[in-house]
Amino acid sequence: MRLDKPILVEGPAGVGKTELAKALARVGGRELVRLQCYEGLDEAKALYEWNYRKQLLHIQAAAAAAEEGSETEVFEEEFLLTRPLLRAIASPEPVVLLIDEIDKTDQEFEAMLLELLSEFQVSIPELGVYAARTQPIVVLTSNNSRELTEALKRRCLYLWLDYPSAEREIEIVRLHAPELDESLARKVVEIVAMVRELDLKKPPSIAESIDWARSLLLLGADEIDRDTFRETMSIIVKHRTDLELVAERVGLKLAAPSPAT
Repeated sequence: MRLDKPILVEGPAGVGKTELAKALARVGGRELVRLQCYEGLDEAKALYEWNYRKQLLHIQAAAAAAEEGSETEVFEEEFLLTRPLLRAIASPEPVVLLIDEIDKTDQEFEAMLLELLSEFQVSIPELGVYAARTQPIVVLTSNNSRELTEALKRRCLYLWLDYPSAEREIEIVRLHAPELDESLARKVVEIVAMVRELDLKKPPSIAESIDWARSLLLLGADEIDRDTFRETMSIIVKHRTDLELVAERVGLKLAAPSPAT
């Protein structure tokens, strides 16, 4: 952060990339300004757009009051609808700007970001250049679903965030499910790790490990045998084809249920 460069955090979904930005905001006492990216996101939704209704009303009011031939200016700040990027740049207080899941946008959108990432400013053709009033901390996240452009990477510091170690994930699971026995928490993490090794459409995230642990608590399970796994694995596996693969490659490795006494 002392280098005053944006941080690009890349890694599998659900490893805490977004939480990293939230933590930076909490620790620094800054507002978090979040731009959630999606396919088709454009400048009007990310940066700014003109308030056409307000402009029209202003023109009509001016026409009714002014002499014929007088000019009416409608490209001024009061007619701007600010979106997250411009809001972060214009903020009088330093903020954390989170550009979440940048890999869901296209290269054209990435190109639009370059001026902001390198100069911490944006250009509005009708008004000129808006430089940041305070230095924002900019965090971009990517689930690595596509390769980002070299131009964007060159403007950022790069951080790869992978799944945590088994011991660290056990700590996280028990933090959110403190009633869970440590041996059962360890079993949850070991099985989730086995599932992640498979070629799945959507490997389970840390959040799904936590959800599974909580579900086992609610069911009163004190072990994870083949039947328990089959009945609950939809909590960590979210695609039908993945379910079949996981049942075959992981489920069959687990112990059979103990015979009823």
